[in-house]
Amino acid sequence: MNHILIVDDEKWVRSALKWTVEQTGLPVKVAGECSNGLEALDWLKTNQADLVLADITMPVMTGLTFLEQLRQAGNEQDVIFITVNEDFSCVQQALRAGAIDYLLKPVEEDKLTACLAKWLERRQKANRQQERVEPLPAKHLSPVEQVMKYIESLPPGQVTLAEAAKHVYMNPSYLSQLFKQQQGINFIDYVTQIRLKEAKRLLSSTTLRISEIAERLGYSDLAYFTNIFKKSCQVTPSEYRKTHSHQ
Repeated sequence: MNHILIVDDEKWVRSALKWTVEQTGLPVKVAGECSNGLEALDWLKTNQADLVLADITMPVMTGLTFLEQLRQAGNEQDVIFITVNEDFSCVQQALRAGAIDYLLKPVEEDKLTACLAKWLERRQKANRQQERVEPLPAKHLSPVEQVMKYIESLPPGQVTLAEAAKHVYMNPSYLSQLFKQQQGINFIDYVTQIRLKEAKRLLSSTTLRISEIAERLGYSDLAYFTNIFKKSCQVTPSEYRKTHSHQ
């Protein structure tokens, strides 16, 4: 059974959501209710939930602030936001903050059922993959160390934060914060360093056109690739090739 925490400042909304969750027939159970984000953070210190259904706009602590502090505390519960605001920028802000989905008020039973079913399928798939794919030594590695090994196993042009986060079953924004804390460098900057290292190798040891090298490394815009390369190496790719092709 998967446990859900409902967070909303209006009691009738919490009651309606709880009733709707129970009507879905899915293997989920409402384990608790809180009226704001601060109360939810305190509740999670002594109680367990796999998913949080949280309103975005609440007094004391908003849903977005709640999610931010939830991640800072190291908690990994999935969060689905509930909002009356259909403004795309508001929804986009919620997803960027790390929410896995959102629902509009009033929450309809079929929409909630579909949303929860998708979440359950995602969890089950992640658990199966973890059991089947993860080698024994990886269990002794931190998520960031697993990500670094994953990056090494792929061509530099195929590495994205979203795929890396999926590999270790983490939220992308939380992984980004954790990576910076442990490695002292942003995930994107780390991958850029690897791409530029490969660019130097290709420039000095192959006759591939610079546009082909850029595309191979995941840069569809040649001018952007050239600017990134020059900013890091103080010379353009063509200038680098002229002085290093003998190697």
